[in-house]
Amino acid sequence: MPETSPLLFVLHIAGAAALLIWAVRLVRTGVERGWSVPLRRLLRHAGENRWLAAMAGTGAAVVLQSSTAVAILTANFVAAGTLAGKSGLAILLGGDLGSAIVAQILLTRADWLVPVLLVVGVGLFLKSKSRGYRMAGRVLIGLALIFVSLSMIRDATEPLRDSAGLAASMQYLGGDPVTAFVIGGLFAWAVQSSVAAVLFFVTMAATGILPVMAGAAMVLGANLGGSAIAFLLTLGSPVPARRIVLANILLRGGGAALALLALHMFRLPLDALGATPARQIINLHLAFNLTVLILSLPLAGPVLSLMENWVRPPNDSVNLARVSALDPAALTNPERALACASREVLQMGEAVEAMLRTIPDLYGAWNDQTAAAIAAREREVDRMHIETKLYLARLQRNAGNEDVTRRGLELADMAVNLESAGNAIADTMLSLARRLDEGGTAFSSTGMAEIRDFHDRVLANAQAGLNVLMTHNPDAARSLVEEKDHVRDIEQRLQRSHLDRLQQGLSESIETSNIHQETLRALKQVNSAFTMIAYPILSETGDLLSSRLIRQ
Repeated sequence: MPETSPLLFVLHIAGAAALLIWAVRLVRTGVERGWSVPLRRLLRHAGENRWLAAMAGTGAAVVLQSSTAVAILTANFVAAGTLAGKSGLAILLGGDLGSAIVAQILLTRADWLVPVLLVVGVGLFLKSKSRGYRMAGRVLIGLALIFVSLSMIRDATEPLRDSAGLAASMQYLGGDPVTAFVIGGLFAWAVQSSVAAVLFFVTMAATGILPVMAGAAMVLGANLGGSAIAFLLTLGSPVPARRIVLANILLRGGGAALALLALHMFRLPLDALGATPARQIINLHLAFNLTVLILSLPLAGPVLSLMENWVRPPNDSVNLARVSALDPAALTNPERALACASREVLQMGEAVEAMLRTIPDLYGAWNDQTAAAIAAREREVDRMHIETKLYLARLQRNAGNEDVTRRGLELADMAVNLESAGNAIADTMLSLARRLDEGGTAFSSTGMAEIRDFHDRVLANAQAGLNVLMTHNPDAARSLVEEKDHVRDIEQRLQRSHLDRLQQGLSESIETSNIHQETLRALKQVNSAFTMIAYPILSETGDLLSSRLIRQ
């Protein structure tokens, strides 16, 4: 088969694109697993100032190499009420700029960089015992593979520069920017990464395969497709979260359509943006996102007001009651029955997570409706716990299988732990927040910041625990158990910090001392409950000693 055959070309391009998509994901997951909590804290603290929030979003997107990941984190904060909608939208717009900066950085060509990144990355990942260093190694490996994939794309397209048929089809796209725009948007949505899409288009333009106008239209389309990814991932989120994501689509996606219209109608010169086609396209991408950020920040308020009219809460008169996953008819099929029990335990975990989200706001300002909602949810969790245990007991009586019995006991233990976490929130923390309100006292600014940061870490671990329950991923389970030790150390450090403030005689710390300390202990209990989800998985893989986690 000749090297320039269409089949071989498609195979090489598909392999290079797949490696690029996977490498970008490798970097993002490495950062999320290693430094998700500091990033979450950065985004939440930056919400006090709109421009600072945009800068924080830019920085987070550069680190995560994904504006979508920033959008999901921010949507969670807005949904929980810990971040204002305007600040959330500012973070999303900053994240869009950050993803454009990432594309600029990753297009740097340096032959010596790939082997250095691979040697250092593999060394850190295989030899380091620290989780942070291992994740740093993972990120470096991902960066090296991004550069390798871009080189593969350049090499695969090199023989096709003189292909008359390909040149004709690409020239057509150059004369039909609308089609190129749609292709760019669909490709970014399909690969779930605007960064990977932009890198692919710019590399194709650098080889001379893709005309400048077609590349510019595709990159603008990738901006629309990239912003749509977060919208689809947050369709089930609360209304405030969906509003900021939809506002970002309106500003970024609408801006991309307007920019395409301006390029086509007014024939705006791209030569001023760079000396080469690739440089012109990538600089257009950066200039577009910077312009959208500068023009959109002052409009954040009016745009969100418009979103309030578009995205309304569901009618309260419509009440779709929760349907239990425990199907009695499945008891004759052990595998199906265990799957039903797993779904019910997952719903328990989601209910406890929803309760946990609302706690910080109650410590700041008591709300009877929120407290009543937490108490009602806790009663529902108790009922789910009892029903799950009874269901699993019936299954074990009918099955008489050792493996089914073991897995049923594991699910029953998870249900017990989640129920205890719900009690810690509804009984302990709710009572502490009420005492704080009835006593007319408040935490010191330092104490409240500590509570919010610690709560955010526990909430992140709760979400990770539910992901482990769904995926049964051993690496994620190991990370969750490692985080348990970290949380314990942080809780002890915060307790010492609180005692230091007592010694200094700070009145706010003295008045709220017991509430502060009991809250920290309750949050640690909740964290432990979600961490226990990982233990059965690690037990099966042999990653647990009788008393503690094996260190690698």
